[in-house]
Amino acid sequence: MPGSVPANGEATWPKDVGIIALEIYLPSQYVEQSELEQFDGVSAGKYTVGLGQARMGFCSDREDINSLCMTAVQRLMERNCLSYDSIGRLEVGTETIIDKSKSVKSCLMQLFEESGNTDVEGIDTTNACYGGTAALFNAVNWVESSSWDGRYALVVAGDIAVYATGSARPTGGAGAVAMLVGPNAPLSLDRGLRGTHMQHAYDFYKPDMVSEYPVVDGKLSIQCYLSALDRCYTVYRNKIHAQWQREGVDQRFSLEDFDSMVFHSPYCRLVQKSLARLLLDDFLSHANPNTESGLYSGLEAFRDVKAEDTYFDRDVEKAFLKASGDMFEQKTKDSLLVSNQNGNMYTPSVYGCLASVIAQRTPQQLAGQRIGVFSYGSGFAATLYSIRVTQDATPGSALDKIVASLSDLKARLDSRKKVTPAAFADFMKLREETHHLASYTPQGSLDDLFPGTWYLTHVDEKHRRTYARRSQSDDTPLEAGLVNSTTTTTTTTEHIPSPAKKVPRIPATTAGPGLVTISNGDH
Repeated sequence: MPGSVPANGEATWPKDVGIIALEIYLPSQYVEQSELEQFDGVSAGKYTVGLGQARMGFCSDREDINSLCMTAVQRLMERNCLSYDSIGRLEVGTETIIDKSKSVKSCLMQLFEESGNTDVEGIDTTNACYGGTAALFNAVNWVESSSWDGRYALVVAGDIAVYATGSARPTGGAGAVAMLVGPNAPLSLDRGLRGTHMQHAYDFYKPDMVSEYPVVDGKLSIQCYLSALDRCYTVYRNKIHAQWQREGVDQRFSLEDFDSMVFHSPYCRLVQKSLARLLLDDFLSHANPNTESGLYSGLEAFRDVKAEDTYFDRDVEKAFLKASGDMFEQKTKDSLLVSNQNGNMYTPSVYGCLASVIAQRTPQQLAGQRIGVFSYGSGFAATLYSIRVTQDATPGSALDKIVASLSDLKARLDSRKKVTPAAFADFMKLREETHHLASYTPQGSLDDLFPGTWYLTHVDEKHRRTYARRSQSDDTPLEAGLVNSTTTTTTTTEHIPSPAKKVPRIPATTAGPGLVTISNGDH
């Protein structure tokens, strides 16, 4: 059959392709959702209980999508002592558009200039919150293809989620996640096990080119999310059943077969309802569920419901939330650390959930697990896939390293600065008034940024943006820009060796050492 894989084809693929390293960047300030409830004049618990949100991270006018992604990439490269010439593909998933032509990826190439490496495939990928997952799939596919040259792929998901004043504003957030992709990964994607659903809908979209704010149909958005979850899960189960049959395994797949389940998280309460939704799907697809005892105890009354009629059925929702309570505690609650404390990051949201799981487990607890991942982007596009964690949890292993790199995630969240709701509202007003303004110099304080953070210095009359990086120490920011990266990457032994050391490298440029001013114009 055309396009089918030969019987021996799998033997030619790189083994265990997936995520080798992961870095998450979150803004340095946040607003308390409980204080925002009082400021907005809504009932106590509307945001904290109804949405399940505790804090919301946000950016001043000093940060934009380019600077967020630059910070995440450089931190990943530095913390893992990687050289920029070891990267052969870089793709960005984002829906935060500040230029209708020039990509965020092209701005990130400024970080590669000193290495001399310009042979880097990939570009931006956009569809609401799904772009990061599409970029990850493209990176994995590249490594598994005939185009792979032996180097790593780098995937960046980043966004700034802001809303106009009103009921949607507390579901905002901001951040970026960078992921190193290659073979022999501690977190490998299960090959052939992706359940995808794509459909046209106007549930959430951004038709106004001069505004950061989306148009949102809240009820339709929830319906699209849950219907996509149902359909993706059905496709995933069918594929894993077919795979098991080929392997001679006579077993029914269910939610219990995932050791952890992470979701795209617009807000935490929807994630809890989504896990309950998967239990409903298992229940309805089961030929003969035991409703007398066990997991489905007391659910007989819902045996004949149709999934498509239950998106807003409070009785069904309540019953399956209760039935899935223990499972939520075991499989999903830990994944909501970043979402609860920082809010919805759009494309990096689901990978912030993955990082939260890794940050709160030991290598021994994670070893051998299957993690289910549901990614959703409005409009809409969705995939449910799975990650297999390596069995090797020994000290110094790839799994040990990725766990260690995220072990300070809680401390990072706790180190942020709390801002009053009034100050937050002022920041949002400033962003609204200066969005796409030229010529413009940002007003936000540099002192509030974390050390090592990239920030916007100026937008000139032609909308060309220039950036600088705050020093890694707490002293004066480096107004001139990029620190000589040879001091942090190329002269230090790589923690993660390149998968193909013999791949030809582009020679370094002859530019002298020191500080380099960088810009996305005048090259």
